Amino acid sequence: MIRVFIADDQAMVREGFGALLGAQPDIVVVGDAADGAAAVTRCRDLAPDVVLMDIRMPEMDGLEATRRLAGGPRILILTTFDLDDYVYEALRAGASGFLLKDAPAADLINAVRVVAAGEALLAPSVTRKLIAEFAARPHRDRPRPAALNALTPRETDVLRLIARGRSNQEIAEELVVAEQTVKTHIGRILAKLGLRDRAQAVVFAYETGLVIPG
Repeated sequence: MIRVFIADDQAMVREGFGALLGAQPDIVVVGDAADGAAAVTRCRDLAPDVVLMDIRMPEMDGLEATRRLAGGPRILILTTFDLDDYVYEALRAGASGFLLKDAPAADLINAVRVVAAGEALLAPSVTRKLIAEFAARPHRDRPRPAALNALTPRETDVLRLIARGRSNQEIAEELVVAEQTVKTHIGRILAKLGLRDRAQAVVFAYETGLVIPG
């Protein structure tokens, strides 16, 4: 059973998402909060698997709440715009994915299951936003982290393609391997680099200079 917590300052959003998710046989909504501070406190008590986190909330915003819950539940950021200015900071804070508030019901349910299973949910538009964020920064020579030396050449290729926004299926087609093989490579990459999920892998690839925007 996937335990979900909903943090949003709009009661209608909390109630609507709660009713939708609570109707699923494999999901239970364990609580909700109208601001970030309350969300952090309640999540520490309730230990949910997934938190639906709004960015803009009173008392404490979703970014700070995400930072404070880092290492705990997986955070799915709720946003009004897919090109939200907070995309990069939310990923750095530890978010595992993004979801538009006006997404179809099926997308919300799928997002919770995907994130709970340890995958990251990065829509192509979000990945493009991330790439644009790095492209706008001044280029500076970054030392190659020693951790990258632990990757095999094939694992390095897979990490580059993840950072380019490719899906597992697209990576499999490009490298001419089975999709299950790609999943195995990704699991090893995350373990070797000490990363939690695909979202962190994307940030890592750009921050270390393994992938250069453009």
